[in-house]
Amino acid sequence: MILPIYVYGQPVLRKEAEDITPDYPKLKELISNMFETMDHADGVGLAAPQVGLPIRLVVINLDVLSDEYPEYKDFRRAYINPRIVEVGDNMVSMDEGCLSLPGIHESVKRPDRIHVTYLDEQMVLHDEWVEGYLARVMQHEFDHLEGTMFIDHLSALRKQMVKGKLNSMLKGKVRCSYKVRTIK
Repeated sequence: MILPIYVYGQPVLRKEAEDITPDYPKLKELISNMFETMDHADGVGLAAPQVGLPIRLVVINLDVLSDEYPEYKDFRRAYINPRIVEVGDNMVSMDEGCLSLPGIHESVKRPDRIHVTYLDEQMVLHDEWVEGYLARVMQHEFDHLEGTMFIDHLSALRKQMVKGKLNSMLKGKVRCSYKVRTIK
């Protein structure tokens, strides 16, 4: 089932998400619905707060990029209760967009290597270092679990330049090809 994606201004996007317990109701169904929602919106990542749920759950599909990044062939994973434990020193700038901020794309500087912990769909604990594009996507999506959005990483000048688009979103004026939920 395709879920509506919550757009900038929705309070859930600024809440710190809570851990999921192994008995979370219909978790597998939720994960499936999040993948379907993300795929329909042509995203590569989606965090539960973006579908209105303040829980620590993220889905990532990098298979869509496998022509450019062959190492991501068949890469489609869910991350339960993920946390960034440590970050590398090397910072890299790259353009980012967000399904909750339609029409906004800005360059964001992030570490290119991170140490993460998370549970997979079988509730098996993983503790690993991740680098490159996957590290970027993880940081972007895991930020949502902390109530942070990529625009929070912009300079004051860049924030000022996107202010008009953000104000339009706050007024419920959003144009995109997928179902959204605005505050209006």
